[in-house]
Amino acid sequence: MSVVLRNAQRSVPVRRAPLRRAVCALRAALGASRFDVGLVCAGNALMQRLNGAYRQRPEPTDVLSFPFHQVAAGELPRPRCRGEYNLGDIFLGVEYIHQQCRDAGEDFEGVLVVTAAHGLCHLLGYRHDTKPAWEQMYQKEAQILEELNRLTGSRLRPLTAGLF
Repeated sequence: MSVVLRNAQRSVPVRRAPLRRAVCALRAALGASRFDVGLVCAGNALMQRLNGAYRQRPEPTDVLSFPFHQVAAGELPRPRCRGEYNLGDIFLGVEYIHQQCRDAGEDFEGVLVVTAAHGLCHLLGYRHDTKPAWEQMYQKEAQILEELNRLTGSRLRPLTAGLF
């Protein structure tokens, strides 16, 4: 199945092909290659609107995930028809992420991939609102990023490293 990537902002250049390849590899590491994923690269205005509408936090953010299925952490959806082979949509706040990377001196492309991995985990039911849930999500992020690192020679680490 496919990863559909749309760049809905013009503030920050995004290398779409490498990002799409990374998300495909991460999806495979999760055992979810047969599911579609939507990926939207968004600016601060859109992220602020979505964050306000869905999380009551009217401020830009790095990632928002909208799962197609409600599943327990680590479970794959059980589609009943072809149209249900969809994990959902991930909105990456690329303008927000870019600014954070500039402020911290971090690699934008790498952080973008790690943020996409975080969003993918949310699509599969992982959360980080309690310490046990965070530990479970952190382990899954570390596992899939380790697989991506093995394939690409990169050294990416989970986004949720400093939450608890």
